[in-house]
Amino acid sequence: MISQETIVALASPSGAGAIAVIRLSGVEALPIAAGVFQSVSSKAIEKQKTHTIHLGHIVDGEKVYDQVLLSIFKNPHSYTGEDVIEISCHGSTYIQQQIIQLLLRKGCRMAQAGEFTLRAFLNGKLDLSQAEAVADLISSDNEASHQIAMQQMRGGFSNEIAKLREELLNFASLIELELDFAEEDVEFADRTQFKELLNRIEFVLKRLIDSFAVGNVIKNGIPVAIVGEPNVGKSTLLNALLNEERAIVSEIAGTTRDTIEDELVINGIGFRFIDTAGIRETEDVVESIGIKKTFEKIEQAQVVLYLFEGFRFQVSGSSYITEIEKVKNKYPLKPLLVVINKIDLLTEAEIAGIRAQLAPLNVTLETISAKANRGIDSLKNQLMSFVNTGALRNNETIVTNTRHYDSLLKALEEIQKVRFGMDSNLSSDLMAIDIKQALYYFGEITGEVTNDELLGNIFANFCIGK
Repeated sequence: MISQETIVALASPSGAGAIAVIRLSGVEALPIAAGVFQSVSSKAIEKQKTHTIHLGHIVDGEKVYDQVLLSIFKNPHSYTGEDVIEISCHGSTYIQQQIIQLLLRKGCRMAQAGEFTLRAFLNGKLDLSQAEAVADLISSDNEASHQIAMQQMRGGFSNEIAKLREELLNFASLIELELDFAEEDVEFADRTQFKELLNRIEFVLKRLIDSFAVGNVIKNGIPVAIVGEPNVGKSTLLNALLNEERAIVSEIAGTTRDTIEDELVINGIGFRFIDTAGIRETEDVVESIGIKKTFEKIEQAQVVLYLFEGFRFQVSGSSYITEIEKVKNKYPLKPLLVVINKIDLLTEAEIAGIRAQLAPLNVTLETISAKANRGIDSLKNQLMSFVNTGALRNNETIVTNTRHYDSLLKALEEIQKVRFGMDSNLSSDLMAIDIKQALYYFGEITGEVTNDELLGNIFANFCIGK
């Protein structure tokens, strides 16, 4: 599958900037670069050492395109495992295009999405899970997702899987050996040790599978739906959380007709706050559509934040309690955070009275004044308490990739079949089938088992130049 063509692409973001980086990789990278580069020291770059940088000009005959820095990375000590050249030029889009077009005329072809990382995988510089972590690292926008991607790119996840696969492979070899001596009725694989291994593999797989619930929301942001009646301060709260005027605030009930979303990073964890249309009976067609969307967003949210005004509660507290109970009963698995807004209009005794009435509901309660920015930090701390970051703090492996999650589930199913076979005294040939299937799913994660379609799907999501 490794192409012998030399590829080229812009490795820095597209558009104008101070500098741009153009990357080449392949067997002809050095000769092609040498044909368009004139060193100020008149050195021949093919003869220069790897990991060196040279000042010079990109030229085409008598035409000079730009003064550049040219970096040399000779195989196998490069990102792709091939000869790699990186040209740092000035960031004019015209200069970028002219240099790339020149390199194409000299024998390069444009790289496909993720092709540099694909070559790194095919040349054994990265396993498949590490390669996927490169894309996660590029897209990470908070400390937690960055930390997970870095851990996976360093091989934390793949090392754990590879170790389990190696141990299982050793026992699989012994089982296969028993099949070769079936007539002699000999047992090479110690069944007690094998059962202990299966128990250990099952424990690790379940831990990794469970971590996906945390890893997925950390990677994609934790959606928090802000719900409540119209004009109770949902938009004001969103603005206070984001510390900017993101949503329209008005005294007119029903101002928010559609959902408004924005993201905030709290202690390294991304939260996606969704300001929804107020829930009420209405004949306004547009507002009704917004309310319908509100319930759709609650379905998608990981956390529901129910907001109401304190002084309204004093007038019709029973109806609020009924609404909170409805939300709690309809979404029993979602953390529900009840927030009393506009506490600056209440006395301490009145706030204590509301707390007492809500106590039987056994819900998490916060008091704020979104307009006066009171209680916002406490609210953020409460949101953080819903996130299980213990595994992150302990630097344990966290699964964030849906493909890995699916393979882990299938591997666990096969391991449980093997354990059932042992408990039922099934023949070694039947157990060997399930063991091979478990090894297959382990190999899918790290890339020891691949096909063109799988690799195409993975690397198509990368940016060109990576």
